[in-house]
Amino acid sequence: MTRLRTAVVGAGYLGRFHAAKHRALPQVELVGVCDVDARAGEAVAAEAGTRYFADHRELVGRVDAVTIAATTSAHYDLARFFLEHGVHVLVEKPMTRTAAEGAQLTQLAESRGLKLQVGHVERFNPALLSARENLTDVSFIECHRLAPFKPRGADVNVVLDLMIHDLDVMLSLVDAEPESVSAVGIAVLTDTVDIANARVEFASGAIANITASRVSTSAQRKFRVFQHNRYVSIDFGEGEVQRVVSDGEWREGREPLQVETWSLDKGDALLAETEAFVDSILNDTPCVVPGRDGVAALRLAEAIIEDIDRRAARRGRR
Repeated sequence: MTRLRTAVVGAGYLGRFHAAKHRALPQVELVGVCDVDARAGEAVAAEAGTRYFADHRELVGRVDAVTIAATTSAHYDLARFFLEHGVHVLVEKPMTRTAAEGAQLTQLAESRGLKLQVGHVERFNPALLSARENLTDVSFIECHRLAPFKPRGADVNVVLDLMIHDLDVMLSLVDAEPESVSAVGIAVLTDTVDIANARVEFASGAIANITASRVSTSAQRKFRVFQHNRYVSIDFGEGEVQRVVSDGEWREGREPLQVETWSLDKGDALLAETEAFVDSILNDTPCVVPGRDGVAALRLAEAIIEDIDRRAARRGRR
């Protein structure tokens, strides 16, 4: 089997993990790690047993595919460069700063016959994978994604930093377009929104209530899906799934709800994500999380941010 030649562009916190996943796959030859910060890039390259590149342009002709794990502001220019030079791209979330930029990349990839996958890693979470076959008629979603503050994600607001994970999962489960958004958010530690809540209504009648915070004292990644006579609770962090089922009729002396709980090995969602990207290239199959999905999540995120800004402006006029 021909090995796929790859590189990781961006040697920060996530880039280090991406490089390790590339190195772990037998069908991959990790050609190098690239970063403008020589100290960070050389350290990650040495750890992964590969070469350091200071300039991403040096990778052209040496690689078939790249993972882009640089800062969000650099995603568009880097991804566009590689796609224009015939290189497949996996780009971390959010895929770009705006949905318009993401749409341009998606169109470019499709016109060149290249793979463009977005790093929405929760799609590969074993807890979600074990539960989603039962999530066929979604009526209501409630999710909480809370985390202590980490400066590495502060280049974007909390909607793009954290909430977008749940927006992507939600859009993958609800077979309808979002129709309306109502959202609030405030800045706490940065100059932008650090905690936000949004209510999204879909054309199907489904409703989602999403909360994200990066200024919490503890971490939580819970996602609850309600359907007729049942609901499923997914703990992304702990790998636990709980399914609660009712036969729709309550009778005296009978337990009205049947509860089933199971825990899974947390697995390695990032490795699964990387392997899926590689397989889509080698086997010429669709990406699990294609560029179009990344754009859809960004469009919904933008609608949420716009409503937060609109409410903030209204308060400022009072």
